[in-house]
Parts: sequence; structure tokens; C-alpha cells
Amino acid sequence: MKPWTQLDAAQIPGGGTLKLMRRGEDEFSITLGHNELMNSRLKGSEEALASLAIERIGQRPKPRLLIGGLGMGFTLRAALAALPVDAEIVVAELVPAVVAWARGPLAAIFAGCLDDPRVSVREADVATVIREAPGSYDAILLDVDNGPDGLMVEANDRLYDHAGLSYAKAALRPGGVLAVWSAGPDRNFTQRLRQAGLAVEERTVRARAASGGAKHVIWLADTSGAASSAKPALRPSKRRR
Repeated sequence: MKPWTQLDAAQIPGGGTLKLMRRGEDEFSITLGHNELMNSRLKGSEEALASLAIERIGQRPKPRLLIGGLGMGFTLRAALAALPVDAEIVVAELVPAVVAWARGPLAAIFAGCLDDPRVSVREADVATVIREAPGSYDAILLDVDNGPDGLMVEANDRLYDHAGLSYAKAALRPGGVLAVWSAGPDRNFTQRLRQAGLAVEERTVRARAASGGAKHVIWLADTSGAASSAKPALRPSKRRR
């Protein structure tokens, strides 16, 4: 098996180092410590984060989405494929180097999606973007950690606590949806979503989509306020893939 080569590294505000790795000519990985946060060959659940949320909000004029975490662009590309030409997508990315990687070593994966006129990128903390824009989004898609436990940046915990969920709910338009990616289920988070007055559906998706791979979880929480019957389960491990 070919070895991994480090292409670049970037400090995360608040501590920690992201590394961009490559194996062979076309496999890339972004790691944090011993955790692989994303891999260019595993995109099914990231795409599902977008497609499930957009299916939930249905057809509406000029939909506006917020994506927390640029990653390798799989969620963004799936959103662009599903949304109309009058849509708007705001991507909040905390680490500027990740945006630079998208236009550099990962340009082939992004396939020009950052140049789509529907897309704007803010190099900012998504929690700040959420708090400053009440009633602004039809969907908020969060994939900034391995789950609702602030793995990448400890301050990300404020996205998933009671106050953070209240801000996210306030940032949604009527009928809007908060979609959150996780490496696995988390009973406490499901309960917090319901306590925030959100209707919750837990969906299990595969890392490789139809071809299998690890099981990941996506929460779909909307503002209708009626809890679903989905069963919460145990807390996820720190390992994403």
C-alpha cells in the first residue's frame, strides 16, 4: 500500500493542527491528531447531509442555506446539484487554509463549485454566523466535528448545547431544518434537540452511500415542534471512519 504524504498543515483557532495528506495521485485525507476527519473516497454521508435536508424543506422560492464546514466540498456540491438557480449558499469555514486547499491541491475534487454564483464563503466561526442572522436560512447544515461533542475545536460545543440550538432554531425561517452530521448516534443530543422545540428524525447513512462503508448519523430537526419516534442510542466514538 502506498504511504501517506503530508501536503500541508494548518493551525486551528483555539488549538490543534489540521493536516492535508495525500496517498498516490488522487486520494486525499484531512486529519486532526489521530482522527481522520474526511477522506476523498468516502463522501456518501456528506452528500446525504445536503440531499436529506433539501428534500425536507421542499421546493420554495430563493432557498437560502448555511453550511458549517467546507471540508472537501462534498456537501456543497450535493447542495448545488439539488438547488435551483436562484438559491443562495453561505459556507462558514473557520480555518482559512481549508479554503486555500479547495482552490489548490483539492481543486479537482471541488470542480469549480466555489466559483458558482450561488456560493459565498465566509472565513468565520459558524456559531457566530448563526447568531448574527435570525430568520435567515431555510436550512443549516453542520459538519464541523465528528459529532455533537466539539472534537475539532472545544468551543464548538456551543453549537450543540441548549443555547446553541436555540440560536440555530432562531436562525431558521418557518419550516426550516437543522441538519447535523455525526460519526454515530448520541442520545443526549437527540434529547436536547427535542427540548429546543424541534421535531427530530435520526437517519442512518453509509460513508460510501449505496456501496456501504461505516454507518453515520444525520439528525434532521425542523421547526414544526413535534418529536419523532426515532430511538436515540449510545454516544459516538471519536473515530470518524
